[in-house]
Amino acid sequence: MIPVLLGFAGLAIDAGNLYLAHTRLQSAVDAAALAGSLELPYDPEVNQGKVVAAAGAMLVRNYAEARLLSAAPGTEVRSVVVTAEVDVPILLLGWLGVSDSVVQAHATAGFNHLELVFVIDNSGSMKGTPINQVREASNDLVDLILPDGANPDTKIGLVPFRGKVRVGSGVDGLEPGCRNADGSVNEGIHEDFMDLYWALPYYTRRNVSLDTCSSIPTIQALTDEKDVLISAIDSQTAQGAASGTVISEGIKWGRHVLTPEAPYTEGDDKEEIRKIMILLTDGDTEDGECGGAYDLSYSPNNYWTNAYYGMADTETHCENGGGLNAAMLSEAELAKAEGIEIFAIRYGSSDNVDIQLMQQVASSKEGTTDHFFDAPSAYDIGDVFKQIGKQLGWRLLD
Repeated sequence: MIPVLLGFAGLAIDAGNLYLAHTRLQSAVDAAALAGSLELPYDPEVNQGKVVAAAGAMLVRNYAEARLLSAAPGTEVRSVVVTAEVDVPILLLGWLGVSDSVVQAHATAGFNHLELVFVIDNSGSMKGTPINQVREASNDLVDLILPDGANPDTKIGLVPFRGKVRVGSGVDGLEPGCRNADGSVNEGIHEDFMDLYWALPYYTRRNVSLDTCSSIPTIQALTDEKDVLISAIDSQTAQGAASGTVISEGIKWGRHVLTPEAPYTEGDDKEEIRKIMILLTDGDTEDGECGGAYDLSYSPNNYWTNAYYGMADTETHCENGGGLNAAMLSEAELAKAEGIEIFAIRYGSSDNVDIQLMQQVASSKEGTTDHFFDAPSAYDIGDVFKQIGKQLGWRLLD
């Protein structure tokens, strides 16, 4: 009976060791796949050694005895699959002629099952190099997660904003054009204020544009058609008659684009879809009431065509603690409640209040600012988008 009892005891002990080894190895391989996926923005085809090196280093860090068998492109688009093994010494079963065992584990991580919307400040302060850098960085990120010749489970949209947004035909049952904060059609200066407009001296009135809508690019709904998306991104110039900066409207319509409910219905409600909003602005709301370089001494003016003045609201302004900032925070919370992750990028220089507001908008983990990015120079924008791209790849796919 002694061999039989030893066999049962060995089976229990060694099976437990094998189970523990596999569990530990799987955790280490999961971490290795995630580490490898972070390098996909810099090594998208997994042929430059960066993904393999990162995966191998993370595997050794978590399980020194494990061996990396491979780190290679996965069957999912823009993914890496990591496979590793480890020897597990056999104790009591060795007496019965059972040799040491090897356990294996694999994991896949990368970019897929994404719905992403770029929410981009197109106000005049962005024209030139800043908006050019944004276009280039956006297109690079599109190339990463919508590669040519592949069919990822991923869609991307675009919401350009100024003091309002512009929608196309057939979206919300209204005529195409710009929208007020209450969803009504923005017709420039509200009819209630036209007497004030005509009362302005001619030389002042000629500085007021009654059309600050047609220069805003139209919102692009979620799509997996890369050419359509790149064309929309490249349409951004930040030129033409402006209406200020109302960040809350960008966030609101970014949420509309990502959620499956009207006015945009291209979003998916599948649980595995990760909803992402990348918000970039030069840091603060602006409606001409904040002082500084963009203040205007006469009224009405171009700011009076924004999403609030456009519905005859003269109480919602951009001062610290004012209605526009409150609306921005409120819209960010509504987006987060829908499961949307917000990556907030503050471009340029602004005060600490604006930085704190953007940090509140971002979906950072508690105690961190991991979803907030500062881009002091236009030439920092590309690197910031790559950093965000790394976080988008930090996801196990199986």
